[in-house]
Amino acid sequence: MNRRAGVSREPTPRDNPLLIVFSGYSGVGKDAVLARLRELGRPFHYVVTATTRPMRAGEVEGADYHFVSRDEFQRMVASDELLEWATVYGNQYGVPRSEVSRALSKGVDVIAKVDVQGAATIKSILPQAVFIFLMPPSMRELERRLRERRSESWGDMSLRLRKVQEERESLPIFDYAITSYQDRLDDVVAAIDAIVVAERCRVTPRNVRL
Repeated sequence: MNRRAGVSREPTPRDNPLLIVFSGYSGVGKDAVLARLRELGRPFHYVVTATTRPMRAGEVEGADYHFVSRDEFQRMVASDELLEWATVYGNQYGVPRSEVSRALSKGVDVIAKVDVQGAATIKSILPQAVFIFLMPPSMRELERRLRERRSESWGDMSLRLRKVQEERESLPIFDYAITSYQDRLDDVVAAIDAIVVAERCRVTPRNVRL
């Protein structure tokens, strides 16, 4: 199935659309979860992050990321085109503000993948968003996944593992934590479905406005 072709159901406009901020440790499987949500037709607007990092094998411009130069990224920062941005492992990442605002204005739920630093920034300006953190079953399992990915040098991987210790301190900013087990993506999707249902049942709905 071609996840980039898009099979999501047509979203139903809502009075109080959700902004879901989806984060987790590097290598925990965030991209795989988002791909599975698309395949199963979950009707979100999936925000495509802008980044200065090089494209990896198998990635597609405009589907996985907007790959931009450092000069272009700085122009976007100066023009306030990014809802949040951060430098992570030497590369810059940012969430395009226009993507989020357009979808919310149409009453469409939005899901944006960010790193923990980015989630903290969004929390400070849009606390009404829903913050979900994806957890590994264990740190040993996380290290194994990073090794198998083989997209980083040993030094880069060691840096990512050290970063995990710092990111643990940010867990209280999140509303929900989901554990991701190998080859059980549908369990994560089911948990996200349950969170959306719970949020729809709130006595006082979240009201996210940009």
